Amino acid sequence: MAEGLLRHLAGNRYDVSSAGTHPQGVHPKSIQVMGELGIELISQSSDHVDEYVDQRFDYVVTVCDRAKEQCPVFPNANALHWAFDDPSAAAADEQTIEFRRVRDAIRSRIQLFIAGEPV
Repeated sequence: MAEGLLRHLAGNRYDVSSAGTHPQGVHPKSIQVMGELGIELISQSSDHVDEYVDQRFDYVVTVCDRAKEQCPVFPNANALHWAFDDPSAAAADEQTIEFRRVRDAIRSRIQLFIAGEPV
């Protein structure tokens, strides 16, 4: 969701990549709740972070505690950690609500980031 939101909110101001320490594909609920904002995620992939270790980044943002602990170090990158709950861990009947809540929290954090606020 963070990749889709940053692309949507910042346009071409950033070259955005997204990866995980245990990629499992884009969650259907992510596709659903992002679609509610008119943001399409179907073309996004879930890459493994190891695919990016030789690339240079200005920022590396981790969005969950597990990722922060397991993410490799990217030299010269500004490392940011935004701890969000994993909405897929919610009970099945609460997942849509949780995905929306986390989506909105990520959107707020990205808006601050784009505005140059400390995050």
